[in-house]
Formats: sequence, C-alpha cells, structure tokens
Amino acid sequence: MTTNEETLAASETLFTNMKSPVGELLLVGRRTGADRSQLALQGLYFAKKEHAKRGLPKDARKDDAAFVRVVSQLEEYFAGTRTKFDLELEPVGTVFQRDVWLALRKIPYGKTTTYGAIAASVGRPSAVRAVGAANGRNPIAIIVPCHRVIGQDGTLTGFAGGIAQKEKLLALEKSIDPLFGARA
Repeated sequence: MTTNEETLAASETLFTNMKSPVGELLLVGRRTGADRSQLALQGLYFAKKEHAKRGLPKDARKDDAAFVRVVSQLEEYFAGTRTKFDLELEPVGTVFQRDVWLALRKIPYGKTTTYGAIAASVGRPSAVRAVGAANGRNPIAIIVPCHRVIGQDGTLTGFAGGIAQKEKLLALEKSIDPLFGARA
C-alpha cells in the first residue's frame, strides 16, 4: 500500500444506524489499531436531526459489523444493565470543547448538573454560555452525557435530540439503580 492509500484507509469514515427507545441513532467512526480491528467512535447522533447531517461525511461507508460493540453497549444502556460505557471515543472539536466533553463524561449516571458547574469544573466559571455552546456541539450524544446538563433553575434546556428525548434519557437513568442495574 502506498502512503496515500494508507492515509485514506486510516481516515475512512464508517457509519451505521440503530433503532433505540429515543429514536433512530446514527453512529459514525473509524477503524483504529495496527490491525484495524478496533473502532473509534466519532459521532452518535439522532438520525432525523440536523446534527446528523453535519456529522456524516459524504464519502462515509456503511459498515454494520464495525459497530457491533457500540450497538451492544447502547442496547445494554437502554435495557438498564449498563451505566458506564467502555468504548474508544474520538470526538472532533476545539480544545475547550473537548475539555467540556470530558467534564460531561464525569457526570455520574442518573445525576444532573448545571452549565455553571461544568464551567467551574473546566476552570472557566464565567464561561457558562461557551459551555452551553460546547455542550450543544457534543458529537457523541448519550455516551458523552450532555443530556445530564440542565439549567441553573432545574429546567431542561436544549438537546440535539429534542427535549422529549432528553426527558426519556433522564427518566431511564433515574429508574435504574446504578449499583444493582435493576429498576428502582
């Protein structure tokens, strides 16, 4: 393989679709590892929403088999038997956005926090609006749990999948006992 072919193979974007209790999901990623057997997830979008259109390159190739592990973990999450994901994630964004997305991953299952708390946790307490914008640009919904961020007054605020889907995800997590994986 020539260097250009290796670069193309290394950067090839793959995708699949998945049905879920919160609607059809679009999964986007690329193969990684020396033997190209692993997958780095780059996007998890609500398939019918605007974010999905931006997250899927025109030259992406459908490959259901590449996402078996991701789909399995998401199915376990929706069934209430998984409270943490064990997947390689490769979100594309600015340094600040990636800092916010990392902070989102630290929000405990079944809990919520505010944009202000996230801003403080990334060392930018006055950047509440910027945190909101980064939250809205999160390319890996559900797994990077932006749905767990709510307004300072406790209201549910914007979510790429829609407020109804955010409510469903929060209700699912509140109904599961994270210690025993059973409905509370």
